[in-house]
Amino acid sequence: MLHACPIALTLMKKLSRLLFRLLPRLLPRLLPCALLCATLALPGLAAAQDFLSANPRGLTDGSATAEAAAQQAAARAAAVRAAAAAAASTPAPAAPALAAGPLPPDPALALKPLMFGSQIFTGRFGSEAFSGFNPNYQLAVGDRVHLRLWGAFTHEAVQAVDAQGNLFIPSVGPIRVLGVRNGDLNRQVEEQVKRTFRSNVGVYATLETAQPVKVYVTGFVKAPGLYGGLSSDSVLYYLDRAGGVDPDRGSYLEVDVLRNGRPLAKVNLYRFLLEGLIQPLQLQDGDTIVVAARKHIVQVRGEVLNPYIFEFAQPSFSAAEVLAVARPRPGATHLSVVRKIGAETRSEYHPVALAGQVVIQDGDELTLTSDKFPGTILVRIDGATLAERTLVLPYGATLRDALARVKPAPQANMAAVQLFRRSVAERQKTLMETSLRSLENYALTSRSSTSEEAALRQREAQQILQFTERARLVQPRGQVLLAPVAGKDLGEGGRPGDTLLEDGDVIRVPEQSNLVQVSGEVVFPNAMIFDGQATLDTYVRGAGGYTAGADTARVLVVRQDGSVLEGARAELRPGDEIMVLPKVEGKRIEVVRGITQILFQIAVVAKTALGL
Repeated sequence: MLHACPIALTLMKKLSRLLFRLLPRLLPRLLPCALLCATLALPGLAAAQDFLSANPRGLTDGSATAEAAAQQAAARAAAVRAAAAAAASTPAPAAPALAAGPLPPDPALALKPLMFGSQIFTGRFGSEAFSGFNPNYQLAVGDRVHLRLWGAFTHEAVQAVDAQGNLFIPSVGPIRVLGVRNGDLNRQVEEQVKRTFRSNVGVYATLETAQPVKVYVTGFVKAPGLYGGLSSDSVLYYLDRAGGVDPDRGSYLEVDVLRNGRPLAKVNLYRFLLEGLIQPLQLQDGDTIVVAARKHIVQVRGEVLNPYIFEFAQPSFSAAEVLAVARPRPGATHLSVVRKIGAETRSEYHPVALAGQVVIQDGDELTLTSDKFPGTILVRIDGATLAERTLVLPYGATLRDALARVKPAPQANMAAVQLFRRSVAERQKTLMETSLRSLENYALTSRSSTSEEAALRQREAQQILQFTERARLVQPRGQVLLAPVAGKDLGEGGRPGDTLLEDGDVIRVPEQSNLVQVSGEVVFPNAMIFDGQATLDTYVRGAGGYTAGADTARVLVVRQDGSVLEGARAELRPGDEIMVLPKVEGKRIEVVRGITQILFQIAVVAKTALGL
């Protein structure tokens, strides 16, 4: 007992130094174990130091020893519980994941034409090793085999095929597996084991890891070199490691695999892309993958699903062969061929149905088009109508033709028919965007002579940008105004009835109304019964009057047919809407004029009074 405590102290100190030396290296994986060992070591170290300090000559009695031992046992138990809790709360380190390559670019959005086949090599093949079961794989030196024997004789091990091509099993001896197919490995080992143990011994043998090899990749690739992998990895793996086939110089039709300078296999990458077929190969150290020079190409664009540059083995071929890989869209009707012969450019134009008779040569450019004319159009009928809501009309039909097939409801107001068109809405959106950009340019490019003026212009510019951001959210309705011929039935003749319809037009038949709506910068936007004796100010007062931000000089009256009139000159009718625009205040007249113009445009095209 006199010598045990100094020895224990020395051992504890050495253990602590070892732990602190290994902790930075093993902390991510062995944190729970390190905590356990450290907490177990510290109580013993403290107890030993207390013992030496309390008994300098090593003299002690039985009660003190028992009390110290009890304290040490309690400290160890608490340390074990704390280490177990830390181990339970510490997550296991995740296995590092191989980063997959980026997605290939969209050929329809690319800045320059893309080569068909270049989408293979984005790093995704090179980041994944092939570890699947290949029954035709032949075992080679260095392959790792998992062996398991059970029953009367038990043995389990992972062995590498030695330099003589054998696996060694105790009590059985060497078993030759060099050149054995992966699918026959278990049978081969079992037959050899049965020669020694004829019964009561089960055998299981499987290839765990293929042999690591290094393969040369050269030819027209982006980064020729020597690349490591497994003998079971495909040619795509090594090509991807080398950066892929050079799309400007390399061939996707001819990739040769050489062994000892002799051809071993020839790979066509188009067969893999289009048919999913690729020849399984078992590569060895020193094999060479050679990408040949690019052959004959043709560029395809237009109405196709695969707008790429395609490679062909022959210098001339039919257009049908090109369309077989380019995949025309259902609407494609014709193809144009542009051929460059020296300094001269020649063009051809053929129907897609005759593609088998069109000869394509190296370097031609094909463009597929959809040369169709509309035979019929679809027109939608909304509002107060009792007939069908969608009309199929011949191309060139007029508004009069559509109204002749409309069965209006009893409450329909045929004198206020409205016509909405997509092309008009797009044009209105473009004009409004032009006004918004002009206002933004003026606000952001104005100069200031002083710092105070610069700060004021900065705040003003921020407010203008906030206004333009909200204004861009407004969607124009695309209404075609049919009101110039007032009081004339649209179905009886005149210019509105002669309006040509377009595919997708919407005709709205409004209902008769005896209401007048008041919106915009009023206290209580509301709808009121029409009164022939009431004036515009009467309706505004009925809506609570103008707000503090109202522009009393900018009051609009919107008719049911979509026409817009100034409030001071308009004679109110049933179904009208009074729209009060907001007041625009500012020190610069250009900004005030620009915002006022945009507010007026929004009120006309969207029937909305946008607030500031």
